[in-house]
Amino acid sequence: MPTVVVMDVSLSMTRPVSVEGSEEYQRKHLAVHGLTMLFEHMATNYKLEFTALVVFSSLWELMVPFTRDYNTLQEALSNMDDYDKTCLESALLGVCNIVQQEWGAAIPCQVVLVTDGCLGIGRGSLRHSLATHNQRSESNRFPLPFPFPSKLYVMCMANLEELQSTDSLDCLERLIDLNNGEGQIFTIDGPLCLKNVQSMFGKLIDLAYTPFHAVLKCGHLTSDVQVFPRPEPFIIDEEIDPIPKAINTDLEIVGFVDIADISSPPVLSRHLVLPIALNREGDEVGPGITDDTEDENSANQIAGKIPNFCVLLHGSLKVEGMVAVVQLGPEWYGMLYSQADSKKKSNLMMSLFEPGPEPLPWLGKMAQLGPISDAKENPYGEDDNKSPFPLQPKNKRSYAQNVTVWIKPSGLQTDVQKILRNARKLPEKTQTFYKELNRLRKAALAFGFLDLLKGVADMLERECTLLPDTAHPDAAFQLTHAAQQLKVASTGASEYAAYDHNIAPLQTDFSNSSTERM
Repeated sequence: MPTVVVMDVSLSMTRPVSVEGSEEYQRKHLAVHGLTMLFEHMATNYKLEFTALVVFSSLWELMVPFTRDYNTLQEALSNMDDYDKTCLESALLGVCNIVQQEWGAAIPCQVVLVTDGCLGIGRGSLRHSLATHNQRSESNRFPLPFPFPSKLYVMCMANLEELQSTDSLDCLERLIDLNNGEGQIFTIDGPLCLKNVQSMFGKLIDLAYTPFHAVLKCGHLTSDVQVFPRPEPFIIDEEIDPIPKAINTDLEIVGFVDIADISSPPVLSRHLVLPIALNREGDEVGPGITDDTEDENSANQIAGKIPNFCVLLHGSLKVEGMVAVVQLGPEWYGMLYSQADSKKKSNLMMSLFEPGPEPLPWLGKMAQLGPISDAKENPYGEDDNKSPFPLQPKNKRSYAQNVTVWIKPSGLQTDVQKILRNARKLPEKTQTFYKELNRLRKAALAFGFLDLLKGVADMLERECTLLPDTAHPDAAFQLTHAAQQLKVASTGASEYAAYDHNIAPLQTDFSNSSTERM
């Protein structure tokens, strides 16, 4: 999940702070100290995270585009200049442009706003922006909520008492509300000092940048892994009192399925699964990084010599062309698979399905899947030339049936003409005649269109009187029989008027003899 750090470099950030010692500090220095702590943590535990740095006052500037080089980000913190008044709206608008150009509108992003709580003055201030929020046109709309999934974290270089003395806290809380409630405001507890700033940024790290460690299990085989990015709790909308569901830290593999059978399923999110290697003393040596390059290389060499189940699983899934079904929690499943970045590089990925006993309808209920050895015969065939999936639904879907629809008069006219054409070709078209007749009969009964049945019966009787002398004798018997059955159905009072009843061809000596000849 990319991160945009938005740093306030207005004049109010240069206000001095009384700190013990001879060195004089400004609020900007406290912010730089906190961001340095954040970047160091991300470089160690979140090194795959893309981060950008934006500074703003009355205008905004992209200091560092999205990068994984945290040394560049820390160098940029020491090269920031001081500018004029605060204009938060322009900075938020700049964040929108930067994220959409780089990631589009579908990738979730975290925005860390670092400011002192001063809202600016006059036009362009946050007070002015919020006051005119409801009077704006669509072309001049306020940047919040962001046009992409996001969380806004406001890091205030001020304590709660200072913010409450003005309306700054209320305005900042309004920002979170405008972002659909996604985000949080952090303030310094107690006096402004380096220790309390570290504590505030530590709360942000615990909330948003703590790596998700889990244990991947398959029978007796286990492996410590890190899931990146951290899986977010999922809220089921259908529940009366929705409760966020979080995945377990024990990820248990329950089975394996061919890639062709699972196809390309809908998923909530996708994550990298990275093995965490442990040295002989039990300390972690990966996937984090160390400050010393030589120590890092030696640690990687040691980790590369230790057998790891995660590496075995990745290679097996890649070679066999299969996916591993993993249980994330009660009635919640996902899948592990190998995804190639290039011809030489691939990664072990995990996708999360929607919670429920049957996330993929074509596989059926997950709890009812079992090993091939439990089946009486191999469901894939002796030569792997067939598959038991997709499962056919027990009930026919409405869109999979040939439903009769008479939206226009021409549709009804076409169906009646089809019956009359087959009636003139009896007895050769006997099966087709009764098939079309029963289809029309069921549709008329379903719609309550009983007069149609009586009208078609009258037409069949008329066709019987118009038969030429050369017509087969069986044709007259079949037409008379069909007309009588339709008249009985039109009354609605007989067992022959039931919807499931089908009109069967009349068995005559002529039809029996023709069958014997055939």
